[in-house]
Amino acid sequence: MREIVLDTETTGLNPESGDRIVEIAALEIENRLPTGKYFQCYINPDGKEMNPEAERITGITNDFLADKPLFKDVVFDFLDFIKNDPLIIHNAKFDVKFLNYELNIFGSFGVEISMDRCVDTLEIARRQFPGSQVNLDALCKRFNVDNSKRDLHGALIDCELLAGVYMYLMGGPQGALFADNNSSTNTTQQNNNEHASNVIDLSQYKKRKWEVPESELSAHNDFINSSIKNFIWK
Repeated sequence: MREIVLDTETTGLNPESGDRIVEIAALEIENRLPTGKYFQCYINPDGKEMNPEAERITGITNDFLADKPLFKDVVFDFLDFIKNDPLIIHNAKFDVKFLNYELNIFGSFGVEISMDRCVDTLEIARRQFPGSQVNLDALCKRFNVDNSKRDLHGALIDCELLAGVYMYLMGGPQGALFADNNSSTNTTQQNNNEHASNVIDLSQYKKRKWEVPESELSAHNDFINSSIKNFIWK
């Protein structure tokens, strides 16, 4: 199944206040494994300047963005790449809000990103690990996904990291389903060994000889002779 891991970087936190997308990345995965295909570009925010905090965490400056294309210049390539496939996004409401704002700011492109097609890994992580930190760095640490190259926030590297996190959130590497053919045998043997270790070895105990008093043997014989022989077996 084809899915798209998606992330954006923006000038700030709120498109309704004029904030814009400055980087967008989409990474293709099939059966939850990256295929190597991706879409990524930086975008000129059309006169909106970077918020100082956004510039600090992304390293993206106004000067860097000055010669980059506008969203309207890349939107069709972007839409062609993501097609109608499910979108894997960490905090989907944030990115979808910005995407839909950009899709409509130049006039309608006839497209809107629906939340129904989005898989929000933030919500999944909150359900799986209530009370724990579930930002991308925390999840990378939890699942041992190498994020040592993430000095700054960037849409493409965040997609790459999220692809790894998503795989573990959904049950681990696909390869685990096709481990070597002896895996089930080994597991069965291990379970048998564990079961055997809990079985009491009766050979270590001396056999006891039970002595029946003569009076009880006599009473038993009388019962057999006087009662059982009169039973009618059908």
